Amino acid sequence: MITSKGNGLPNRYVFHAVEGFGKSSFGAMWPGAIFIQSRGETGLETLIDAGRLKETPHFPAAETWAEIVGYVRQLRNEAHEYKTLVLDTINGAERLMHESVCSEKFGGDWGERGFTSYGKGFEQSLPEWITLLSELDALRAEKRMRIILLCHTKVKNFKNPQGADYDRYQPDIHEKTWSVTHKWADVVLFGNFESFIQGGRVDDTDSRKNQKGKALDSAPVRIIYTERRTSFDAKNRLGLPAEIALSDTPEAGFQDFINAVRTATTKEKA
Repeated sequence: MITSKGNGLPNRYVFHAVEGFGKSSFGAMWPGAIFIQSRGETGLETLIDAGRLKETPHFPAAETWAEIVGYVRQLRNEAHEYKTLVLDTINGAERLMHESVCSEKFGGDWGERGFTSYGKGFEQSLPEWITLLSELDALRAEKRMRIILLCHTKVKNFKNPQGADYDRYQPDIHEKTWSVTHKWADVVLFGNFESFIQGGRVDDTDSRKNQKGKALDSAPVRIIYTERRTSFDAKNRLGLPAEIALSDTPEAGFQDFINAVRTATTKEKA
C-alpha cells in the first residue's frame, strides 16, 4: 500500500565520544533505559556503585557474541515496559563477534593464514553484524523501543581523494562494520570537550589548537556535534543544530539535548 506518511518509529542513535565524556551517563538518562554491556564495558555499574547514577536496569555483561544477540531477542520475546535499549559499547560487541567468527570459521587462528588473511575475517563477520542490526530493527518495530549504540572514538588518518590526507575522529570499530552501521543509524553524534582561551574557544578539532594562547581558568564544556565535519563523523535526520552544549550534570546535560531535539522536530519525541 502506498503512503505519504513516515513510520513513526523511535530513532536509532550512535554516539561516539572521547574518553571521560559521559557516554554511559548519557545513555542512562533516556526514559525506560535498559543496558546491554559487552565484556569489560561495565562503566555503568561503576557509576551506580559510586552514587553518580541512579540504579539502571542492565543485563550481566555479555561474554560472548551469542549473549549479545540473545539479550536483544529476549527483549523482543518477553513482555516488558522498557522504552530504550542502550548497547554499551559496540566496540566490545564487535570484538565478541570477531572472536566468534575467528573460532567458528578460522579455527581460532588470528594470523595471516586465518582471520586477518586478506581481511577475510572482517568480511565474513559482516553478515553477523547485519543480523544484529536486523534484530535491533525488529525490537524497535515490535516494542517501539529507541536504540542507542555507544562507542569509543579514535583518531584515524583519512585518505582524502581531493587533496592532502588528514586526521579525524571516527568510531573505533572496523571500517566495514562502521560503513553498514553508519547507513543504518538515523543519528550519529560525536562528543568532545571544548576549552576557552583568550580570544576565542578551542577544542580538539580546532585548527587553532597548535597556536599559543592563555587558557582561561574554567572547566571545558561538553559539546555534542550532530553534523559531519572534516575532523569527525556525525549526521542527523532531525534538523538538529550543528552543536549542542551540555550542562555539567548528566540530568541537565541530557535535558539540553532533548530540548534541542524538541525544538528541531514537530513532534515532541526523540
